[in-house]
Amino acid sequence: MSPTPANARGGIDLGGTKIQTVIVSARNRVLGEARRPTPTEGGPEDVAAEMAACLREAADGAGVETEKLLGVGIGSPGDANQETGVVSGASNLPGWEGSFPLAENLEKDLGAPAFVGNDVQVAVDGEFALGAAKPFDSVLGVFWGTGVGGGLVLNGKPWLGRGAAGEVGHMLIRRGGPRCSAGHSGCIEAYAGRSMMERKARSLAASGEKTDLFRIMEQRGRDRLTSGVWERALKHDDKVAHELIKRATKALGEGIASAINLLDPEAVILGGGMGVRFGERYLPRIKKAMEPYLFDPKNPPPVLLAELGDLGGAIGAALLAKKAR
Repeated sequence: MSPTPANARGGIDLGGTKIQTVIVSARNRVLGEARRPTPTEGGPEDVAAEMAACLREAADGAGVETEKLLGVGIGSPGDANQETGVVSGASNLPGWEGSFPLAENLEKDLGAPAFVGNDVQVAVDGEFALGAAKPFDSVLGVFWGTGVGGGLVLNGKPWLGRGAAGEVGHMLIRRGGPRCSAGHSGCIEAYAGRSMMERKARSLAASGEKTDLFRIMEQRGRDRLTSGVWERALKHDDKVAHELIKRATKALGEGIASAINLLDPEAVILGGGMGVRFGERYLPRIKKAMEPYLFDPKNPPPVLLAELGDLGGAIGAALLAKKAR
């Protein structure tokens, strides 16, 4: 039997490439879902409008009016202040260098209480409550997507620090290396973030390297090198795609090892758009890249794939809406 609308919650996973939304029951069963591309132009207001439209689409599929939702949780990149609902410095999104009251904006548009959290942290919380991290008390989440994000659960509780804990993607792995979208030099994201991989691919193509990446992108009607484009290029044995994936997995292994040395978590969860699509294939390579840098290489924590898949961020975000009770 379907739940009453009062028991349903919404979840929005805001990424640099896509917006994924879900409507879930009181027991976190997905009742409806929708996905739209993240706007590449405009500003926070344009992104928020597309988020609201995407959630309404999921609500229509679930037969629920957004005004009757218990609440809506939002996982957002950048500094997402759970107390104020303001998101700042979401550098992978158009025109979002400053601060924007995202929760307040969506509450007005959707007619339901809205709550924000960091996109990767809420996805890790979802895996901790419902997915691959359920057996553990201390977990490091590494989400490989448009950027490389991280989230922490320590002794059974999310660890937010002063608001920016878990940013594993901005750990330094190579002094003097390339810059990421946030302007940091030599961090994991500068090598493994999908947007930075695209930047490197464009540079190589401009210098004369042969690659099918951009031809595939155009054929598929994309304006960015999505994870699907990367997958097709790898199937075509594209040299540039293979080189940049190898470069990314090496950086991920090095950075994850350093984080393990600091935190010694019981498990590492690999997720995100690239992680979900390529994790099973490249997890052995990431683990091998970790080995030379681990303090205790004979006893590493398990590195597991996120179980909630592409909907994990949105399902994790929906858990935030339990605050509305």
